Amino acid sequence: MDRSIIISNGRCGSTLLSDLIVDEPETCSAQEFFTAVAPWPRSTVQLTGAEYWSTLSSPKLELAVLLRLGVPPKEVRYPADGRWAHDLAALPRILAVTLPKLTDDPDALYAQLADRVPHFPRQSTAAHHQDFLDLCAMLLGRHRWVERSGGSTQWAASLLADYPSAKVVYLTRNWPDTARSMSQHSSFQLVQMRMEAQARYGVDPFDPIPGRVVPAELEPYLPDRLTLEMLRERGDVHRYVGLCAFLSSQAEQAISDNPPRHLLRMQYEDLLADPVRELTALGEFLDFADPAGWAATVAPRVGRPARTAVAAAN
Repeated sequence: MDRSIIISNGRCGSTLLSDLIVDEPETCSAQEFFTAVAPWPRSTVQLTGAEYWSTLSSPKLELAVLLRLGVPPKEVRYPADGRWAHDLAALPRILAVTLPKLTDDPDALYAQLADRVPHFPRQSTAAHHQDFLDLCAMLLGRHRWVERSGGSTQWAASLLADYPSAKVVYLTRNWPDTARSMSQHSSFQLVQMRMEAQARYGVDPFDPIPGRVVPAELEPYLPDRLTLEMLRERGDVHRYVGLCAFLSSQAEQAISDNPPRHLLRMQYEDLLADPVRELTALGEFLDFADPAGWAATVAPRVGRPARTAVAAAN
């Protein structure tokens, strides 16, 4: 099984890459899986397959809060006629984005996984993640997977350490445009709020360390108290330039400390300027059967953002 991971700060074209990779017939394009399963266990405790499945089949707290506030991220693709469509707060985390991006019948794939994953052996979380993605690819008849989660640079050190043989694509975009896009996205507003809380108080209001008291200043940001107005207050673009700087430093430090065996750096601006060239290089790096043919087929779907296009016209 070939395994690859796209890391990025988010809001830099990584979703576009994943959606284009879907059209490569031998590849399982797994989207937002590592985001769905975070936070990972803080220790090296071994989990049984049943314990691991209990997490995968549980709701994601962050998504439940954004649903309560009426601002779910547009990446959520669960079908309107699905089993959990009328109770999205209880939606299993892998059904929000990951499985609907793999198949038109995510509930059926979920049922197949529910029969198999609980029988995984007792092992580390990282090993469970790899076995889960391997299984998804196998069930779909693919012989490789490429995982992509927006904002995965925050876990770069763990990803590089846990999957040393994986091919790594590091996608970047200029910080001003990335920050502007982040500031308008509910998930990244939540990420910025949580990271700022950790930096100031050493506590994540969405994942407090057992036994540590949440400071009074953070109590309004607890999941059951957070309001839409408070979330929208995170809209200052300058906050997200700082977030970009932090996330980028995490990725660069991880790559320096633990260089991947196979690394491809890509820039969103280069992808816009010459999509066929950049996508062909990506396909070659990922060992696609026909990199140039795939690139030529999907390149027309790479469009310049409206703001950039207007600026260029002027």
